[in-house]
Amino acid sequence: MDSNSNTVVVTGFGPFRQYLVNSSWEAVKELSKMGLGSDIDLQIVQLPVSYQKTKELVWKIWTTLQPLLTVHIGLASSSKAIIILEQCGKNKGYKEKDVCGYCPQDGCCLLDGPERIDSTIDMKTLWKTVAVEGIDILFSRDAGGYICDYTYYTSLYYGNRRAAFIHVPPLSKSVTADFLGRVLQIIILEMLKQCGRNREQGGGFTRRHSSSAQQYLT
Repeated sequence: MDSNSNTVVVTGFGPFRQYLVNSSWEAVKELSKMGLGSDIDLQIVQLPVSYQKTKELVWKIWTTLQPLLTVHIGLASSSKAIIILEQCGKNKGYKEKDVCGYCPQDGCCLLDGPERIDSTIDMKTLWKTVAVEGIDILFSRDAGGYICDYTYYTSLYYGNRRAAFIHVPPLSKSVTADFLGRVLQIIILEMLKQCGRNREQGGGFTRRHSSSAQQYLT
């Protein structure tokens, strides 16, 4: 998993259904303020809850920014104070319409793609390693069969499996955007260790090298 790149891209999703404020994007914005260390170029991107538009943006992330790792954050609407580490993305089974009213042909992400793609990040090891007070962390091999799963599969495909996906709960009094941002920082720093990039936890709160890549992708 070693790479010469020092760019890490973290994405969150925009509004959908009743979630006019999507906790995934709010958490990513807080993470951007904290950073991942002074030697990591953290770029954040908001993805729309749209199959086609998200696929285009994910392709641009990998071809334009060429990151060491891309971590996608999604909202698990039924989750209560639970972080879910997703191991793989599925190619088929997408039958639910997105915010544009679109559904992929034959419910498929990539017609010639493999049935499933696993991340190079060992989520089970991560699940056993990371513990955060105030929230449970779970391991999963099913990212849900909607935009989150679709995005993850697309990113794993274009990024040669150097992608990860984390589901976060909705915002609440006990689960704030700042708290989720700090949890993401802890988890992603552990991911970077698997990439061969060791970080000092104390350096994680620098604001340097953190910015939005949206302007470069549109």
